[in-house]
Amino acid sequence: MEKINVVLYGTGQIMHHIANFLETKKGIEIVGAIDVDSAKVGRDLGDVLGLKRESGVIVSNDPRTVLSKEKPQLVIHATTSYLERVYPQIAEVVEHNANVISTAEELAYPYVSSLSLSMAIDKLAKAHGVTVLGTGIAPGYLHDTLVIALTALCQRIDRIKVTTVSEASLMRLTFQKKIGAGMTPEEFRQAADKGLITLHVGMPNSIGMIADALGLKLDAIKEFPPEPVITKELVRSEHVEVKPGHVAGVRQHAIGIKDGEEMIIFDFQSYIGAGETYNEIFVEGLPSFKIRPDFVLGKEFWTPDMGTAAIIVNSIPHVLEAPPGLVTMKDLPLPRLSPQDLSARRRFVQPTWLLRHKEVFRT
Repeated sequence: MEKINVVLYGTGQIMHHIANFLETKKGIEIVGAIDVDSAKVGRDLGDVLGLKRESGVIVSNDPRTVLSKEKPQLVIHATTSYLERVYPQIAEVVEHNANVISTAEELAYPYVSSLSLSMAIDKLAKAHGVTVLGTGIAPGYLHDTLVIALTALCQRIDRIKVTTVSEASLMRLTFQKKIGAGMTPEEFRQAADKGLITLHVGMPNSIGMIADALGLKLDAIKEFPPEPVITKELVRSEHVEVKPGHVAGVRQHAIGIKDGEEMIIFDFQSYIGAGETYNEIFVEGLPSFKIRPDFVLGKEFWTPDMGTAAIIVNSIPHVLEAPPGLVTMKDLPLPRLSPQDLSARRRFVQPTWLLRHKEVFRT
């Protein structure tokens, strides 16, 4: 099988993890890289992303030239979270007849963010015979695809609640600043009004995907402004000291409303002094159950960004086999670890295992 030619669009921290995971796979070749950062343009991709070798690929700030010259089968896209900002980038890639997998949170289920842009992407992708997918650890998997799969146990669902709590002192300084750690309540309010306080992008998109998958016609999806978590005692991280009465972090929540009731609830909190980090999915119905898909860190280093990288790379076979158009994770086959050789992909149908192990059935 011919190798899959890939261009990387955006060379930030998440792409570092994506490229490192791609390095462990066969049948795929990175042939181009795009970024607008002048500190990265003109440098070898291996140097920019901290790979173990020089790649021979030079980072360019000219998408049209890279796409026209390299003619990639797939572009892995990781620039920003918001659909309106990524639309021109996605459209240009699609116009060059390349499939797209993007980390843009709002692209995970973009119909909630902008129906018109979603339809435009779908129409353009179908016209060029390619597939576009937005995914990641959340949204894309942990807060929606996994939730959807778990509901197969149910005969009735009355309510779904997804809760995430994280100990912010374990995060990098830029994250602690982004959630307002150390601010006064007034400073937090002013920063929030300017859109400078964020914890998670994509809660409405995950709610929309869950509702669509379950055939629930919601009355509305509401996302509430970020709220400060005020500490009553002195708490510290390596970088920030938070005095009593000051902001230790942030809480965000969103709800999907059906028949006037809160049907799908998302509650995310991250603050210094939380004391624990966990994800919890609570499904109330027949039956009711609660799970906590926590990540147990062993000897090997792991971060949520590496989880996003895994979802992106493991989705490659499904995207390349999917019909043209805009798709979401609920539209694709069951997520799984991708084959070691990505060029030898095949549809995951029942005879595949039999063909690989036919000697077992010889008589």
